[in-house]
Amino acid sequence: MQKKIIKVQAGDNVVMALTNLKKNEHVIFNKETLVVLSDTKAKHKIAYVDFEVDDSIIMYGVLVGKAVAPIKKGDVLTTENVKHQSEKVLAKTKTITWTPPDISNWKNRTFMGYHRSDGQVGTKNVWLFFPLVFCENRNIEVLKNVFEKELHIGKEHKQRQLLRNLVLGNDIDFNDSKAQELEQTFNNIDVKFITHQGGCGGIRQDAQTLAKLLAGYVKNPNVAGATVLSLGCQNLQIEIFNNALKEIDSKLDKPILIYDQQQVGTVDDLLNNIIKDSFKGIKAANSIKRKPAPLSKLKLGLECGGSDGFSGISANPALGYASDILAAVGGSPILSEFPELCGVEQELVNRCVNNTDAERFIDLMKAYEASVEAAGSGFDMNPSPGNIKDGLITDAMKSAGAAKKGGTSPVEAVLDYGEYVTLPGLNLLCTPGNDVESTTGMVGSGASIVVFTTGLGTPTGNPIAPVLKVSSNSELAKRMSDIIDIDTGVIIRGEKTIEEMGEEILEYVIQVASGEKDAKSAVLGQDDFIPWKRGVSL
Repeated sequence: MQKKIIKVQAGDNVVMALTNLKKNEHVIFNKETLVVLSDTKAKHKIAYVDFEVDDSIIMYGVLVGKAVAPIKKGDVLTTENVKHQSEKVLAKTKTITWTPPDISNWKNRTFMGYHRSDGQVGTKNVWLFFPLVFCENRNIEVLKNVFEKELHIGKEHKQRQLLRNLVLGNDIDFNDSKAQELEQTFNNIDVKFITHQGGCGGIRQDAQTLAKLLAGYVKNPNVAGATVLSLGCQNLQIEIFNNALKEIDSKLDKPILIYDQQQVGTVDDLLNNIIKDSFKGIKAANSIKRKPAPLSKLKLGLECGGSDGFSGISANPALGYASDILAAVGGSPILSEFPELCGVEQELVNRCVNNTDAERFIDLMKAYEASVEAAGSGFDMNPSPGNIKDGLITDAMKSAGAAKKGGTSPVEAVLDYGEYVTLPGLNLLCTPGNDVESTTGMVGSGASIVVFTTGLGTPTGNPIAPVLKVSSNSELAKRMSDIIDIDTGVIIRGEKTIEEMGEEILEYVIQVASGEKDAKSAVLGQDDFIPWKRGVSL
């Protein structure tokens, strides 16, 4: 029989409802009877002791809030009786000893990837088009239309063929067996297009940050080559972009085609030159084939969004176990979303291998929080209405569950936004909690594949890296089956362990990294790209 409540850690003074509970319902837990004092929805937290005003609320073994009103044992925690509270971190207090998981089944595993001259291995083979400034977005869109139409790229060509039949008066259902599907011209290369609203008009630091991000996209092992459009007069000058490329890799030898519209002349001349040159580059890149590579070549972005009360006990810890296996075999998991690490800083600081990274993590967190507070907000305003509705009522509570994605392995490096991952093991990357901004940042720092946990559902994807969706509950997996790749609801029902699901997640990652399966976000054409302008973004 499925449990009705769970205590995440022995020292917690709250429990979580695993099913909807009725007022006055008697629930047996640890051989004790808990009387539920009010109707409580699944995923919400119930007091396991009596709380007085200012009493500490402990969950996941850490401080996640304080009572602002008396709360009786058995009553539900809400935003009316609880406020955000977290421990303050000043320095590293101890070094945590790590016992890695058993990797006997993983240490010799490989995936089929695209080998690059710098030693990196990609999970995809992409030719990327992007502008240095928003003024070139229209030209990017024209190129996107031309290349996708003529190369028959993407699912949309089916809809174009359907419309063409309708215009010609052909009574053909494209799903009919008689309808002929257009074949993609190149089968071993994806052609992707990025637009953005940056590059000029903001502060110069924004242009420099964007240059580092775009350079990271070119450096990413999934990219075979790139076509870059510049207007000519913008803040993000070609020289700044080239300097960012040299800073990230002085020996980068990928084909990079850069065009300055104000130097070329007419739009027709610009586009004609781009199309001819880029076609040659795409054709050459199409000849690159997948070859076996060790799992140590994987750089795995760890993301969550649309989280619910189950995320921290199913999807996130399962992903954390997969992260630990990857770290143990020499791969590079990447944990980001710094506002969603508020309250668990001490554990992460103590997991840092060296003191320099521990101090840097503290400094980055303090600077970020200070900038948010200066704008009249705070990390305590991070939980979204959807989070709160589904049981995550304080930022520290949300963070304690979100951090589980990073497993328990040592922190090998702490990076600021735009810096590239070079070390094996767990890397902490400063990004906002915003789903797309964070995913965009991790891929710019080298993530070749991203695993994205969700309790409420989100279709977020990325232009160059597969983004896999992992649901925290089976109801979501059934309701939004077109976006969910993996369902960890079996953990909630007690049918599988966190470790078993973690291994399933890693197995799925290998299949997608090898091109054997497509991420559903890619099937849906979710190519989301939003750079962080370093302003207030939670």
